Amino acid sequence: MSQKYHESYEFEPGSLVCDKCQVAMEPGEVMLQYMGNDFPIQMPKCPLCGQVFIPEELASGKILQVERALEDK
Repeated sequence: MSQKYHESYEFEPGSLVCDKCQVAMEPGEVMLQYMGNDFPIQMPKCPLCGQVFIPEELASGKILQVERALEDK
């Protein structure tokens, strides 16, 4: 059974633009997966191509903490 982890990355609407489509990213649910566990999170996402923006502080902070916690089990 997958562990559920809900988080949201807050950002100013219109502040992030998809490099490929040149449209403003919007909040959208993204499913991160690690070691058989699913982590739904609201992230900036392109409404056209689905490209997701994962900020460095989230990747090296919160996500790293979750990875370490799962590896310790």
